[in-house]
Amino acid sequence: MRIITGKYKGRRFDVPRSFKARPTTDFAKENLFNVLGGYLDFDGADALDLFCGTGSITLELLSRGCRSVTAVEMDRDHCAFIRSCLDKLGADNACLLRTDVFRYLRQCKQQFDFIFADPPYQLPRLETLPEQVLSRNLLKPDGLFVLEHGQGNDFSDHPLFEDHRSYGSVNFSLFRVSEQRREEADN
Repeated sequence: MRIITGKYKGRRFDVPRSFKARPTTDFAKENLFNVLGGYLDFDGADALDLFCGTGSITLELLSRGCRSVTAVEMDRDHCAFIRSCLDKLGADNACLLRTDVFRYLRQCKQQFDFIFADPPYQLPRLETLPEQVLSRNLLKPDGLFVLEHGQGNDFSDHPLFEDHRSYGSVNFSLFRVSEQRREEADN
């Protein structure tokens, strides 16, 4: 797993083979971040990484200048690995939480410029994630939510759906919140 660009560009971390999580491929991550550059300036942004797994997206967000990144992961071993990566980088603007994502979403009161979710593709409640995130006012105006998912999911009917990108078997659905679109979604 490597960091693509930014202040930690080129840093590599070896993900233990015993991990159940699969990091977003470098190819998909690089292409996604190229697209995201047209939507959002990460420098100074507050970000949330749900189901952060190996921490690949968290590390990339920190490297690209996010002011803060909150990373949520349930697995103890994955959290320990992510913590060790953060410590090696000396990144003190990340908050790593070991908890259930759905519990976190119900209790979260903070707003973010960018939210990324990479749940297991077979997660039974994957289809509900856009609504779980977008209905809770977690995104700042003009904020962006990106959901990574498999080929079998289609979120294009969601009122806040913005775009879909596919890189091999990796799919990303983008949702954007603006005051106008929030009002349209509420009606």
